[in-house]
Amino acid sequence: MTAERQLDVIIFGASGFTGKHTIYQGIKLLEGLKWGIAGRSKDKLTKVLTEVEKKADKDLSETPIIVADVKDPESLKKMAEQCKIVVNCCGPYRFFGEPVVKACVEAGTHHVDVSGEPQYMERMQLQYNEQAREKGVYIVSACGFDSIPADLGTVFLEKQFDGVVNSVETFLESSNKSKSTGGAVLHYGTWESAIYGLAHANELRELRSQLFQTRLPNFQPRLKDRPLVHKSKFVNNRWCLPFPGSDRSVVLRSQRFFYDNDKKRPVQMKAYMAFDSIFHVIAVALIGAIFALMTRTKLGRQLLLKYPRFFSVGFASHEGPTEEAMENTEFAISFKGEGWNKDEEMLEPSDQYKVPPNKKLKCKVSGTNPGYGATCVALLLSAITILKESDKMPFTGGVYPPGAAFYKTNLIEKLCENGFKFEVLKD
Repeated sequence: MTAERQLDVIIFGASGFTGKHTIYQGIKLLEGLKWGIAGRSKDKLTKVLTEVEKKADKDLSETPIIVADVKDPESLKKMAEQCKIVVNCCGPYRFFGEPVVKACVEAGTHHVDVSGEPQYMERMQLQYNEQAREKGVYIVSACGFDSIPADLGTVFLEKQFDGVVNSVETFLESSNKSKSTGGAVLHYGTWESAIYGLAHANELRELRSQLFQTRLPNFQPRLKDRPLVHKSKFVNNRWCLPFPGSDRSVVLRSQRFFYDNDKKRPVQMKAYMAFDSIFHVIAVALIGAIFALMTRTKLGRQLLLKYPRFFSVGFASHEGPTEEAMENTEFAISFKGEGWNKDEEMLEPSDQYKVPPNKKLKCKVSGTNPGYGATCVALLLSAITILKESDKMPFTGGVYPPGAAFYKTNLIEKLCENGFKFEVLKD
């Protein structure tokens, strides 16, 4: 990377919903760094700066504004050449992510984003990992919610385990303490990403066959799927469903990295979400089934995109959640880890244990405003970590999930200083 750059950080896609909230968090988190914003419309960028100024009561008139468009590769490269790291808030990444990654790699500039789209993330690793290493830059996706809590939560559990972890099950819970009821919890951009992610899920098998050309050993005991709908004592007898997000794919990519490069036995992982009542479970399952069926056809996708509020029963909208709703939303991911005591470690990561798992550990990662507050905090802290602790990151660069990228850094500690809580639970 060129030593002299005009800026440390550029927030790209800054006039969008996530970009606006990233600017707001950046006022505090990027203090001491030189940063600017970028997007395709100078007028929109100026307008969003004015909006954030009022909210934060902070003068942002001197903030550099760079005009760059995903449809103009030269403008993206010029943008990337002006900074050390691009914080990319412009999704859906399936359509708009690769041009920015390509520009960053060519310019020798680091890149982070908040993608929850496995196809995009794994394709970027397949196509740009070697180039990024050669250029000495880090490309890290899923630096928000999904999947920082799940991936770094698994890393945290392993560090606390004092033994060998065989499996981790995660249980996501959320609650809203807002006085107002109803209203969207997802912005349209997140809804759009979910639609196209599910519609093209069949691409993953071929992608993974190219990305990981050798299969992992068949580690025993296998972590089995729980019933589609089940009660779990682990989360106080709440009703649970499989979590459809990218957490599992992100965690397993990190674990594969640890196996391939650190010769560590990979953790098996399953992700679930928990609800207070069976009625919530039935409603979510029904909406999910309709959503999945509709994503299979072009007409179905068009309807989902045109009427997000109707087909999500009010959960998604073009306006997104209100400030009150976001600030009063709390999340917690509980981790159930099982494995073996340290005195029963194996010599090789592919060795099989002759005794069943004999040790358990429970952990939790929690915080507030997961979608657009904690997400933006985690995204910016990921960028700062790359700038300040790249010597603790793998190789000289590359394309990574957050667990693989940051497991030797102080990112977990920084997250805990800024609204997240990582803790070991007592039995």
